[in-house]
Formats: sequence, C-alpha cells, structure tokens
Amino acid sequence: MAEAPAVSLRPVARPSRAAPRRAPSAAALIEKARLSGQVGFAVAEAETGRVLEAHDEATGLPPASVLKALTALYALDILGPDYRFTTRLMATGVLDDGVLRGDLILAGGGDPTLDTRALARLAEGMKAAGMTALDGRFLVWGGAVPFKRAIDENQPEHVGYNPSLSGLSLNFNRVHFEWKRAGGKYDVSMDARAGRYRPDVTVAQMRIADRRGPVYGYEDEGGRDEWSVARGALGSGGARWLPVRKPELYAAEVFATLARSNGIDIGKAEIIDDLPEGGGVFVTHHSAPLDAVLRDMLEYSTNITAELVGMTATAEREGRARPMEASAQAMGMWASEALGMTGADLRDHSGLSDRSRMTASGTARGLARAHDAGFLRPLLREHRMRDATGRLDPDHPVKVLAKTGTLYFVSGLAGYFRTPKGADLTFAIFTASDSLRDRIDPSRDERPPGARAWNRRAKDLQQALIERWSVVHGEAHAGLEPVPGADLQDEVLSR
Repeated sequence: MAEAPAVSLRPVARPSRAAPRRAPSAAALIEKARLSGQVGFAVAEAETGRVLEAHDEATGLPPASVLKALTALYALDILGPDYRFTTRLMATGVLDDGVLRGDLILAGGGDPTLDTRALARLAEGMKAAGMTALDGRFLVWGGAVPFKRAIDENQPEHVGYNPSLSGLSLNFNRVHFEWKRAGGKYDVSMDARAGRYRPDVTVAQMRIADRRGPVYGYEDEGGRDEWSVARGALGSGGARWLPVRKPELYAAEVFATLARSNGIDIGKAEIIDDLPEGGGVFVTHHSAPLDAVLRDMLEYSTNITAELVGMTATAEREGRARPMEASAQAMGMWASEALGMTGADLRDHSGLSDRSRMTASGTARGLARAHDAGFLRPLLREHRMRDATGRLDPDHPVKVLAKTGTLYFVSGLAGYFRTPKGADLTFAIFTASDSLRDRIDPSRDERPPGARAWNRRAKDLQQALIERWSVVHGEAHAGLEPVPGADLQDEVLSR
C-alpha cells in the first residue's frame, strides 16, 4: 500500500474567483416568470446602438409610463431645457384710478405645474400693480392646448391620474375631497389646496349617496362636476384627489377667490375660445425650467405633465396646437427621424393608454441614439436592484438608470445600465397580456384579480434579464460600427 501509483494523477485546478459566471438563458428566465402574454426585450451597446441580444423585439407592446422617457427627449429637443411655461394675466383696457376699464383675462400657457400658490402670486401682483376694481368682464382662456375630457376614457371615472387636459390646468387638474364624521353625520369639503392655501370650490361638488356601489359616481352638470360617493365606503374620515373635468372654470373660480382676498371683486368667469386682439400683459407667472419639470415628471410619473409637455412641443414644432392623439403621432414621427426609432405607434404621451405601442429594439436603439446628447440620463431615477432575499440593495454592483411603466397586466422598464466591468448598455423590456386586460371592468374600484402577482413576476423577470446581460455582455464592447439613423438636432447634440 506504500507503493507509488503506476499512473500519475491528472492535476485539477482549484476553483478561482476569476472563473466566468454562468448565466441562465433568456428563454429559461421567461419560462420561469410564467407570464401569460408577450415578452419583448432588447439590449444594446450604448455608444453605437448595436443590439446585442433580443427576443420578440419587433413586436409593438404597450410601454405604459416608459413612454414618458421618449416624451422628455421630444420636449428637450423641441423646447430646450431652459423653456418655461407662462401663465398670463392680461387686460384689454387701462387702469383708471385703480379701476380696470376693460376685460381681465386669465390666459393659460399649458403649464402642467400651475398651482394655487402661483395663482395667489398673480392675484397679489394684480393688487401691487394698483388694480382695485374691474369694470368689464373676467375671461379665461385655455386654448394653448386643445381640451380633452380625460386622457384615457377607458380608465375609471374617479381616478386622479386621469384628469382633463387644457391649456389652463390647476393643481394637476385635481380637486381635494375630504370627509370627517361627527355625531353620525359627515362634514364634506372640496377645495383647491396647495401649501397654505385651501380655497373652497363650487365647480366640483360632492353628494353622499345611500347605495352599496359603485363607490363614486359622476354627472356632468354643465357648469360643474357633480360627484357622489357611497356612504358605506367613507368610514370615520379620509381624503383623496379627484379629477377635474372643468379645468378653466376651476382655475377661474380659485383665482376669483384669491382676488377677493386681496380686496378685488372680479366677478364670475366667462370662457373664451380665442384671445382678443390688443390685450396687454398685466402680470406673468413663469414655471420652473423644463428640465426640472421633466425630472419631477419622470420621478412621480405624472400623466398630465407628460401630455401637456408633449402637446406644447408639438405646437412649437408645427406652429399650431394639435389634439392629444395627433400630437402623439407627430412625436412618433419625430422619434423615427431624430432617433432612428422604429415601431413607435403612439396614441398619447404618458403611456396611460394601452393603445400606444413601442418595440423593444426600437426603444433600446433610440435610447442609444440619445446617449451622446447626454440630457436624459441625469433626469432618470436610479432603479434599485434587489439582493438574493428580494430587498432593495443600494450596493448592488449593477447600476441602472431607467423609467418604469405599469398598467394592470402591463409592465415595462427601459433605460441605461453599467455593468461591474464598465460596459454601458441600453435596454428595453416590455411585457403585456392583452387577454387579461380585456377582462378588466373599468367601472370597478378594486384591483383586477391576479394583477399584483402578475406584475411582480414581470418585475422579477426584468431584474433577472439585467443580471444575465451584466454577465454575458459585461465587458465593454469596443470597435462596433454605429447603427444608421438620423441624429438629434445639432443644438441638442451640442448640449
């Protein structure tokens, strides 16, 4: 037993930390996700747009709020990052000993961020200019953006993220509904609160109804929004934001209240379709710069901001205001021309409509085309990856800047990520089940059965795909030829 072996043993290398990791196939990850419906994805080299890996990449799928990233690029290209929305207080007459002899006009400029505090500053500016009374009409104009009753008519009537669109929009076109129970009765209020201001409104009214359901009801009463709520759903108290369907009258009522608080009675407003000639600017309010507006839009995924920004960009580009759907189609044409993006068939600018469609390859390549311009990445929020236990991991080696998108049975993620080895990649992942969405009843209040679990699996798939790409395509890709396509405008590329 002490003799040496007749044949030498083959040496076996010790395990090395440098040994390549094995990544599961994309097909295996998709099968594991158990998503009924379609999955489309593409990952590309950020500097050239060359697609490195893809699946069902040419199929148009609903992008949901991922579309807002494209809207941000569109607005920045057409309007520029320093653009500011302007809301004007105009006058057709002259001040005579404090009395305005003529009409006073509140003219919206499509500002999606206009709030009650801004209107209060306009009212204070009117007083500071020396006005004490109005001998004429109080007019309101919202024609900078064509009116639309709701962004998507297939959404439940009462959801605050689906308000009306107008060139004069206040508090994201939402009204604050609050209720308190005392002595067996409810105290109900409807107001336009922002900061320390809480003016009550009558253009939106609430009635408590003795019914089992639905929770909310809505009737258009011409000059006001008439809401009702089921008594049994109220409990002891609470609050929520409801959409406004009379945006010009809503803003006008709030401004008139603020004017009275400054000692000026301007009366009841009248809506006009066109601005009268010869009106002079009395007081002006400017929004924050566009890049700040877009940063908040991408972080909070504000639908009305995306729509008003996109429609304003189209009006600037084409020289006239266009309805929402026509403007969205114009944005799709711009994406093809400026970004070389293929497969964009758009119906809105926010992604709230599931009729908007984008392809994974077109989106990934378009984001790569915008990479050199450098103005989208700073606006995107970091998308935190999760650790093995499912918890958000701030120290995860893969760093992702992206825009998410979620509807019931629709989930999307697109943006940029850097691998631990320094490769900069763009990507787009779209998942959707049209068959499950067809079963949704928009009049019901509760989440459709199975929606939460479906969307959770979709998000798990997104992380798994990014981790796979980090391993398989983690090395920097050098020497690749740029994909053909039109550049962004010279002024954008120079920023």
